[in-house]
Amino acid sequence: MANGFFNVPAPKNEPVKGYAPGSHERAELQAMLKTLKKQERDIPMYIGGKEVRTGNTQRISPPHDHSHTLGQFHLGTAEHVQQAIDAALAARPLWAELPWQERAAIFLKAAELLAGPYRAKLNAATMLGQSKNAFQAEIDAACELIDFFRFNVHFMQQIYQQQPESAPGMWNRLEHRPLEGFLFALTPFNFTSIAANLPAAPAMMGNVVVWKPANTQIYSAQVLMELFQEAGVPDGVINLVFVDGPTAGEVIFKHRDFAGIHFTGSTGVFNGIWKTIGENVSKYRSYPRVVGETGGKDFILAHHSANAKEVATAITRGAFEFQGQKCSAASRAYIPSNLWDDVRQYLVEDLKSFKMGDVEDFSNFINAVIDEKSFDKLAKYLDNAKNDADVEILAGGGYDKSKGYFIEPTVLVAKDPQYVTMCEELFGPVLTLHVYDSQQFEKTLELVDGTSPYALTGAIFAKDRYAVDLATKKLVHAAGNFYINDKPTGAVVGQQPFGGARASGTNDKAGSILNLLRWVSPRTIKETFVPPVDYRYPFLGVDNHEDLNQAKGGF
Repeated sequence: MANGFFNVPAPKNEPVKGYAPGSHERAELQAMLKTLKKQERDIPMYIGGKEVRTGNTQRISPPHDHSHTLGQFHLGTAEHVQQAIDAALAARPLWAELPWQERAAIFLKAAELLAGPYRAKLNAATMLGQSKNAFQAEIDAACELIDFFRFNVHFMQQIYQQQPESAPGMWNRLEHRPLEGFLFALTPFNFTSIAANLPAAPAMMGNVVVWKPANTQIYSAQVLMELFQEAGVPDGVINLVFVDGPTAGEVIFKHRDFAGIHFTGSTGVFNGIWKTIGENVSKYRSYPRVVGETGGKDFILAHHSANAKEVATAITRGAFEFQGQKCSAASRAYIPSNLWDDVRQYLVEDLKSFKMGDVEDFSNFINAVIDEKSFDKLAKYLDNAKNDADVEILAGGGYDKSKGYFIEPTVLVAKDPQYVTMCEELFGPVLTLHVYDSQQFEKTLELVDGTSPYALTGAIFAKDRYAVDLATKKLVHAAGNFYINDKPTGAVVGQQPFGGARASGTNDKAGSILNLLRWVSPRTIKETFVPPVDYRYPFLGVDNHEDLNQAKGGF
């Protein structure tokens, strides 16, 4: 395996375009939105580089306008999953042996294509298919994915540079091999960048992948496959299939060459996957790598020394950007009694100013939740809150799915810090807050730490540095991404590696060298230049003539 070294340009985070009125990027994106809406895309699976259509199609529509048809995708079967595995394994020998610089070049090209000609198309597809506004699509589908590609190449180079010491007369080297077999990428709807990175990161390290996206992300997934193909990812390295989870699992998790899974999704699904892998572990050629980022019940905790306006703004952005459908979105907040009146006023003012509607209207801050299942779940929680005397609906609470799946951004105030929406993950634009006695900060830290099984993101607001230090220590296991005086969302590749522990996943930190190390299996090679020709070691020598005579005498 050729693992030669060369200097990759140091990566820099992709600048975020503002899409201000009158700007070139705004006009380009609006034109692309109109173009895509006029088309009805017929989306195939991609297996071994071939487009596969089954005729069994499912309609795709924007979550904010479910009467409009964007296109349809072709549903596959267990047979297609097997074909994807076969195609991946057939592609593996050449891909695994390709010098790492050649793999790096492919994904650096993908970054450049996305920064240029593919930017508007992928952003527009994300806006239409996943109901993201222009800014949310830009920071996700464009900037974060470009950063994933560029920084992962940088981290890959660092991995290959890691070599052991060598004593005189020998040469030790470390070979970072791709895993033996194929990988399964099971990806979510909420981030186009994550949907791409989950198959791309292992592929960059020489692995081959079967990729199953969420059905609600397939519209932008096809654009990603077009990007991969134009960048030069060889046929069979990344195979895209559209099947339900149980169908995929039945084939993949029983296959001898299953080498690992890269997953983002719900904790319940991940628990089931882990159990299934454990039940089948004796069938595998190697112990599979299990990497997953799952749920969160992310918090904002304010100390009595905090600035009320800063806290309110963190809640507004942290809880309601992309309709609260980020894994990192704030969904519970703890406000000290001395700040509550001001925080309350600022929150109400912010929510009153929100506009909600179609993504093509760039004045809308809020768009639709992803689908009817999510809408119905959230509506049920809101109905229950309306009928609970111990819960105040400070703002929002309404919903309407006549045109799209619109849930009003909602702030609930719960007297009970263990109220259901303070504890359970909702994944929508609903934040529940609890007002605590401002003199009970340390006790509230214990409450924050113990309320949820999750540990993904969390934020502490305080001017008092002793309070910041105390919270950082007391909440050491409460969040894999911990923020001080900032909202708990918006992790940037290369700056804040992302992932949580407890019920939030394996914390393998996407966007860092830690994640890429999971997709290689090191081999140590020792070469001795002049091997010994006598088995005897120096300690076997004799000290004097008498010892020599005894040695000759034997037994």
